[in-house]
Amino acid sequence: MNTELTLDPQFNPQTETKRNPAIKEPWNKGKMMGQKPPLKLKEVWEIRIRLQLGKRLRELALFNLAIDSKLRGCDLVMLKVRDAAHGDQVSKPHQPAQFEITDQTRTSVLEWIKNAKLKSEDFLFPSRIHGSLHITTRQYARIVEKWVGSISLNPADYGTHSFRRTKASLIYRRTKNLRAVQLLLGHTKLKSTVRYLGIEVDDTLEMAEQAEV
Repeated sequence: MNTELTLDPQFNPQTETKRNPAIKEPWNKGKMMGQKPPLKLKEVWEIRIRLQLGKRLRELALFNLAIDSKLRGCDLVMLKVRDAAHGDQVSKPHQPAQFEITDQTRTSVLEWIKNAKLKSEDFLFPSRIHGSLHITTRQYARIVEKWVGSISLNPADYGTHSFRRTKASLIYRRTKNLRAVQLLLGHTKLKSTVRYLGIEVDDTLEMAEQAEV
């Protein structure tokens, strides 16, 4: 016995997904995949000024430290007061590496520590959720989405790594010193830094734009 299968001409995958919850949409629908771009200097200041005017001390300290330290999100949320309250350097959690921070970052961090009455052994960014000692990487990611959206950028196009890449990208643009950026990011291989910054593609496009025909 032969059974012929035919497709309903009215079938629409998009509407069918809505009617049938068992058919799930792709997790990455509407999201930008691959490397997240760094912020431009103008965008950094737009976010910073909004946080300053709003007197959001915790977020200002978190934002400035994220830009200056170039730490991964998982390391940033694990910082303790003792890691960031020593002069002009930040110590990476559980590792000997240190990172220079600017005066404005140090000032914002110290103001936050004083306002929150944090002690040396406390986490620098404690969670407001009961049972969690510090903010999670997911909480940090949501804060980043809010920052980016506040200056009319698409949150789907940016992520926590955008902040880690921002200062490194600016330094490379100004100095072209790839080795220095490698050290700042803590990469063991130079090719990892090249791939992380996407500089081969960007430099090729820049040279093409400058070439006269």
